[in-house]
Amino acid sequence: MAFLPLDLQHPHLVVVDGSKLVRKLLTGMMSKILPDAVVTECENGEQAKAVLLAQPVHLLVTALALPDMDGTALAAFAREQSTQSYFPIIVVSGEVQERLEQRSLSQHVTDYFDKTWGMEALASFIKGYIAPEEEVGGEVLYIEDSRVVAAATMRMMKKHGLGVQHVMSVEDALVLIDEALQAGRKLPDIVLSDVYLKGDLTGMDLLKIVRQDKAINKRQLPIVVMTGDSDPRNQKQLIQLGANDLVQKPIEERLLITKLLFQLRMGQRSRRDPA
Repeated sequence: MAFLPLDLQHPHLVVVDGSKLVRKLLTGMMSKILPDAVVTECENGEQAKAVLLAQPVHLLVTALALPDMDGTALAAFAREQSTQSYFPIIVVSGEVQERLEQRSLSQHVTDYFDKTWGMEALASFIKGYIAPEEEVGGEVLYIEDSRVVAAATMRMMKKHGLGVQHVMSVEDALVLIDEALQAGRKLPDIVLSDVYLKGDLTGMDLLKIVRQDKAINKRQLPIVVMTGDSDPRNQKQLIQLGANDLVQKPIEERLLITKLLFQLRMGQRSRRDPA
């Protein structure tokens, strides 16, 4: 399966719930708030799995208790089997507080929503992921060895209010990360890196060093990788090594900025409400 590009003008939302009534209510509410969205309803996990493997999905909303599996098992399948980007997965349940108290929340789930808050609140909650009203700021550590490409990409990011620190190699980026760690300073808000660079280290090496050697997780330091490689096996390896998301080259501005802002938003949320 090839890399699945997002169509952000017509986001594809998947709703999974054993109750036909709940699915219809939720689909109706989302259609009002996101009129351009395409919503696919699934009554169980197996139907959702087939959808996830067959077409791009921009957000998955699932009940915690499904007729054939736990919603967190579906979330794990979505993360482990899909070569797609890191799209939001929201689990809806009346047991959110209980799971928080038991520390039994899944790492594969982006967020949990307490269904007692109501469908309208859930629809607005979902809109915050797909079509937020405000952009977020942040500092991007950008690794790119082509000055021409770097200049164009930095213009895109700065136009949307992002600060950018540009370096030419993974080695230079690791120096900055190590300096921040040793001095107790804040890490960059996000890293944007090409895969193939002129130095000895590649974007893949960056992921291995940051995630494995330095044990810095996806929430502490989001990493978005730019790649011109359309081989799904190589793309899947990048995700497995710890990339939060992939952007296919040549870079399309709307797609790049949307992915960066989403990861920045998730990073800010985790720092504000640490798990």
